[in-house]
Amino acid sequence: QAQLKESGGGLAQAGGSLRLSCAASGVSISSYTIAWFRQAPGSEREFVSAFTYGGSEYYDDSVEGRFTVSRDDAKNTVNLQMDGLKPEDTAVYYCAARRYYYQFTRDISGYTYWGQGTQVTVSS
Repeated sequence: QAQLKESGGGLAQAGGSLRLSCAASGVSISSYTIAWFRQAPGSEREFVSAFTYGGSEYYDDSVEGRFTVSRDDAKNTVNLQMDGLKPEDTAVYYCAARRYYYQFTRDISGYTYWGQGTQVTVSS
């Protein structure tokens, strides 16, 4: 059973950068598709990006070209580099895991394991 923990959130100015990490314990993160979701106050949790078991990257249109997802097998982490931050990126960011043998999905219900979330706040 995967246990996930996010880190790297914080406060940034518009146009700035933050780097989030999702660390897995007890399992090899390369055996999972790892997705990033975010939830702003009063809004539903939404898909942001994903790094699949096979090494494919996926992005929501709202972050395409600004965010980059990657995996570090040595550190057993999946990272989300967020550049060109906008105030509308403000949210709690969660990483989630889906076993490798399932096809990629952006659907929140497709992910079994979740981290506790990390706050990202972007000021204008």
